[in-house]
Amino acid sequence: MSSCSSCSSKGSCSSSTLIGGSGQCNDVFAQQDKKIARACSQIRYKILVTSGKGGVGKSSVTVNIAVALARMGYRVGILDVDIHGPSVPTILGLTSAIETDSDGALLPAPYSTNLSVVSMDVLLKDKDQPILWRGTKKGQAIREFMSEVKWGALDFLVIDSPPGTGDEPMTVLETIPEALSVVVTTPQEVSLCDVRKTVNFLATAKANTLGLIENMSGLSCPFCHNEIPLFKKGGGKALAEEHGIPFLGAIPIDPISVVAGDAGTPVVMMEEESAAKTALTAIAGEIARRAFDSLEAISDIGKR
Repeated sequence: MSSCSSCSSKGSCSSSTLIGGSGQCNDVFAQQDKKIARACSQIRYKILVTSGKGGVGKSSVTVNIAVALARMGYRVGILDVDIHGPSVPTILGLTSAIETDSDGALLPAPYSTNLSVVSMDVLLKDKDQPILWRGTKKGQAIREFMSEVKWGALDFLVIDSPPGTGDEPMTVLETIPEALSVVVTTPQEVSLCDVRKTVNFLATAKANTLGLIENMSGLSCPFCHNEIPLFKKGGGKALAEEHGIPFLGAIPIDPISVVAGDAGTPVVMMEEESAAKTALTAIAGEIARRAFDSLEAISDIGKR
């Protein structure tokens, strides 16, 4: 229990939530909001990776961006809010689990010295067990990931959201309104049609859109090392220009990505150089640069 004086819900809180008129709050939701605010205050940038289309490689992009940022020396967390199809631990080859500290707080599963992960997949004993949850329960799980997990001080929290404009991305934007959104698409029109809805959703939600990534942008031939326009190229860049949002870069289809995925090793961690590794590393650097220059950074400086 804590004083209502600093609570964002104090103006709308009913008197029934106050204990004996003491000014102490018995509203679990408001208490959780305070925990989330405390956790977020220690995380410099929150990056929401989203897309209106499934199958565009969003989780792979999320993981490789996070790993690339960690390799640059930043303290990074990955929050996988894809409740029904969590794939982040698989892409990472993560075998460690969420644990608790001496105070009973949940600790993210460690991947490396400066990268940790929270996902439904690391909480399940049976990895093949489906999650049969409706919207309200999914939203509460995401709030608990932010309020009950001891993230600590991070430079970046990269959030992997399932496709669409439903419960999960809406909960993230409501819970972390300062999040910077990165949209992922593939170049073909069937993908762009759905991703346009995502761009408009972010605008309607008054979210901070950091930029757009075009994934599967041509095929990098492993023999001649030239690019083949397998799914064509340039659709994502055109969409970004159409909506006046930054284009963060293009990632080609690269056979080494399949090898990396099956091995549980992010492509940016592979020893050999590849077109995908080069593109993802450059995009991670661009995201860091734009995050530093964002309105959030300016606001943060103003608070100091």
